[in-house]
Amino acid sequence: MGVLKKFEQRLEGLVNGTFAKVFKSEVQPVEIAGALQRECDNNATIWNRDRTVVPNDFIVELSAPDYERLSPYSGQLGDELAGMVRDYAKQQRYTFMGPIKVHLEKAEDLDTGLYRVRSRTLASSSSNHQAPGASYPAPPGHPGAAPGGYGYPPVGAPPMPSAPPPGRPGGYGYPPPVQRPPQIPSAGGRTRYWIEINGTRHQISRPTMVLGRSTDADVRIDDPGVSRRHCEIRTGMPSTIQDLGSTNGIVVDGQHTTRATLRDGSRIVVGSTTVIYRQAEG
Repeated sequence: MGVLKKFEQRLEGLVNGTFAKVFKSEVQPVEIAGALQRECDNNATIWNRDRTVVPNDFIVELSAPDYERLSPYSGQLGDELAGMVRDYAKQQRYTFMGPIKVHLEKAEDLDTGLYRVRSRTLASSSSNHQAPGASYPAPPGHPGAAPGGYGYPPVGAPPMPSAPPPGRPGGYGYPPPVQRPPQIPSAGGRTRYWIEINGTRHQISRPTMVLGRSTDADVRIDDPGVSRRHCEIRTGMPSTIQDLGSTNGIVVDGQHTTRATLRDGSRIVVGSTTVIYRQAEG
């Protein structure tokens, strides 16, 4: 069973208690959990063959209405999300330099249903466990997080590329992913399009591709949280994705939306399944 599914089931076990009000929020906890997984993937730093360090301190920025709904349960929700990050890191063989913490903050510039994730690496001098998903002690002389905090690799980490991409909304710089999936070679100078689901590639050979649980969909996704005809990808300049009136909607690069522009590497969450959109030019 996937880490996100286990996380969702743990929360469902609390529905009959006071924590149930969390599920009335426009932003669902499982969406935040998926964004934290992507934050780990996108900010992973390879130190050596056996050690890939990911952030351990996260801030989830919410719109004022969503924050008001979730803040009374921020401690319990933060603990559940931290546990999910720990499980995911163990699965991916990631390591941390300190304890995992997830905080909620209010952002006045966000509309209801939207959220933003920031992260940083904070070292803990007391940690001496060295197993996947565990915290690591800081290197000699390590003062903790790098100046500027969120969005920066830990001090002592291998240098990042000299020209990182611009920061995402919120003004915090984010390092690029450490590794990129291999590109499908293109012929004749034309653009090739495909998606990746659980390591399997699905070539987009027509202008549109429908994703859903139905056998009539171009790509069938066996996920109870996915509608029969969930969403449609349209290739072009630029490519776009459109929700087709699904029950649970779509999340693109951490934003819950009904329509979005896609770029190479965009991450689409439908139900509890992550779809990676890819394109390459000849």
